[in-house]
Amino acid sequence: MRIGILGTGDVGRALGTGFAKKGHEVKMGSRDAKNPKLAEFVKQAGPKASGGTFAEAAAFGEVVVLATLWSGTESALKLAGAKNLAGKVVMDATNPLVIAPNAPPALERGWNDSAGEQVQRWLPGAKVVKAYNIVGNAHMVDPQFPGGPPDMFICGNDAGAKATVTKICAGFGWPTVDIGGIEGSRLLEPLCILWVLYGLKTGSWNHAYKMLHR
Repeated sequence: MRIGILGTGDVGRALGTGFAKKGHEVKMGSRDAKNPKLAEFVKQAGPKASGGTFAEAAAFGEVVVLATLWSGTESALKLAGAKNLAGKVVMDATNPLVIAPNAPPALERGWNDSAGEQVQRWLPGAKVVKAYNIVGNAHMVDPQFPGGPPDMFICGNDAGAKATVTKICAGFGWPTVDIGGIEGSRLLEPLCILWVLYGLKTGSWNHAYKMLHR
């Protein structure tokens, strides 16, 4: 597949490198096509990788990964262009985090709204699937845990789009748990906070979630 990555941070680089190593063509987008992080990514990810603007990455991708800081997400999507994302699967890995001095991380929204729902409103023509927002970038591709692979919880309104993301997750070594429509982001985004708080408490960031069945 052709994969567009919106965002040059740790999450975008981890997933983009993973896609390239699995044989997909990847174009990472930034506000500035001359962003040195793009050149660094292309060098690291190899011949399947390229860089460009947000609009170029969005137009290139059959599937597009949204991996921006929440504060810059709306702007990034405007630059990417809704027309370039119409009809496409948009894998939303964002969390609406608020980071304040001397305070634990918090969510900008919750209970009756979520970042996933907001992204779907910004992109009414796209098929948004919340995924990869509940684990650190170090374990996003081929996670190795003593108890076996953790689970990736996903949600979205389009069954076909969720099937595509499920295949992506499987290729990256993740079983998936589909919790329903995009409003499920109201539950998945707080799991990010739980993941972070446990990390702050223990000093370890090597943890993930797994659904246990009897």
